[in-house]
Amino acid sequence: MATISLRGNPVHTIGELPEIGSKAADFELVAKDLSRVSIVDFKGQRLVLNIFPSLDTGTCAASVRYFNELAGKLPDTKVLCISRDTPFAQSRFCGAEGLENVITLSDFETGQFGKDYGLQVIDGPMKGFLSRVVILVDSAGTVTYTQQVPVVSDEPNYDEVVAKLA
Repeated sequence: MATISLRGNPVHTIGELPEIGSKAADFELVAKDLSRVSIVDFKGQRLVLNIFPSLDTGTCAASVRYFNELAGKLPDTKVLCISRDTPFAQSRFCGAEGLENVITLSDFETGQFGKDYGLQVIDGPMKGFLSRVVILVDSAGTVTYTQQVPVVSDEPNYDEVVAKLA
């Protein structure tokens, strides 16, 4: 269990992030066209998992915009933006913002992704949401980097992510 902060108050996640060097767990998430997407759909590609509570917050929206710009510069890399927002809300946001380089995926149905990756918030006002996390997965499916943002309202350390991708 990890402790993060929301408005100066501690909140907790369901478990720990995947270990560096471990195989990334499979998942089933819902794409904007309501199809089901699994990690095997991205076999052989590097992945940036940009995970956040909701696109309806300024910080989450800013991270998706940042990663959309970054995704256009990364060969053989897919950026997956994952939240519990509905696929319709994700699609509407990206359409309105003109974001075409990221892939939005939703954990709205079961929340199983958040549980399996140890990042679902389990108490406080954000109970049930996903915490803000960045996970990098190499082309062999191995976790190479994780970052749990300690304060929910803060953006990820982008410089650190970019350095790990270099």
